[in-house]
Amino acid sequence: MSEENKCCREGHHHHHCCCDQHARIGKEVENFKMEVYDPKEGGFGEIELKKLRKGGKWVVLVFYPADFTFVCPTELADLADKHPELKELGCEVISVSTDTKFTHMAWRTDERLLANVGYKMAADPTGKISRYFGVYDGETGLALRGTFVINPEGVLVGSEINFYNVGRNADELVRKMKANVYLKDHPAEACPAKWEPGKKTLTPSEKLVGKVYEALND
Repeated sequence: MSEENKCCREGHHHHHCCCDQHARIGKEVENFKMEVYDPKEGGFGEIELKKLRKGGKWVVLVFYPADFTFVCPTELADLADKHPELKELGCEVISVSTDTKFTHMAWRTDERLLANVGYKMAADPTGKISRYFGVYDGETGLALRGTFVINPEGVLVGSEINFYNVGRNADELVRKMKANVYLKDHPAEACPAKWEPGKKTLTPSEKLVGKVYEALND
């Protein structure tokens, strides 16, 4: 049995135990670094959460299974269309797969669907970051389709995971980001389903219990 599993079985919760090695909603995300291919610069670089936090950025990590596959380029093209809007909201968008930065570069160059991709493409060849976010599939060595939103304080506030065969919708990511940004400035409020800027929000209190319809329709 591996050390990791052993420590879990025996219930030791010291820092390096696998029990603690997962990002959790509402909790601070551990610092991480990844090598990236940067299409804007046309070269390689590195991203680090700590540095992005210093810059006051929201970080949007978009995991996908593999370069040179079929649903993935459609998702990354969809994300590229929404990238300017996400940037305006203060987001650093980073796509992640277990491919190397070299494969990212080759794929971005070859696949015409990716012509507009301007966000950094991060490499997680060991699967370490994918494991931490709970999207690593040990049977294939690939990452599931996971989207994670980390706020400027480094707290995980959004998580969505799909299986390989269902692509995501970047419109919904933009909608959620608008709500996240709004709520950061209005912490007493809450955004109901399908909320868009300009629509009514809810201010939770005892007066609102059982009266949500009236609050949204008065």
